[in-house]
Amino acid sequence: MDSGSVEVLRDLLAGSGWLERTREFGLALRTTRSPGGLLLVGTPLEEPWHLTAHLTDEARYADLPQLTPTLVRWSPPPGAPPHLAIGLERLEAARRGETLLVVAEQEAPVPLLERVDDARRTGATILALEGGDRELAGLAHDAIIVPLDAPVSFDGAQHLVSAAAGEMPKRPGLRDRLARLLERVSGPQVD
Repeated sequence: MDSGSVEVLRDLLAGSGWLERTREFGLALRTTRSPGGLLLVGTPLEEPWHLTAHLTDEARYADLPQLTPTLVRWSPPPGAPPHLAIGLERLEAARRGETLLVVAEQEAPVPLLERVDDARRTGATILALEGGDRELAGLAHDAIIVPLDAPVSFDGAQHLVSAAAGEMPKRPGLRDRLARLLERVSGPQVD
């Protein structure tokens, strides 16, 4: 999905709460302190390749090296390039200042939940983009749940999250700040 398609999706979802929620989540991803400290892991059957690629692009475009993700794989093949050879043992080394993003449309398997719990205990921030797994959501500091009846697909939610992570927060200009001040003092404008 290109940036134009993401904008169309954003327009379609305006007023639904999804944009605000994915922006909050994107900001949470940006709190990772160092390059390589944003760990992405999926389930044994679904590794988050797509989201990893988009976050890598967003990190480069926004000049946010800490947003460059590390793809953690269940069983990297022997001889894989270094960036594709990082296995689950990396979760055991997770620490404070790092973020573990679990991407799981289906239920997370018990071995993954155990590793997520261990990473949480060592101080890593746990985020989840998931399809309704209560146990995973319970371990996460923050989670976006994408139910089957959501107005956006699981893939679409990944695009919204990656785009939001790369957005530069807009600092309100003088007019915006004055308008908010006037609204607070005089109350909202009634037409």
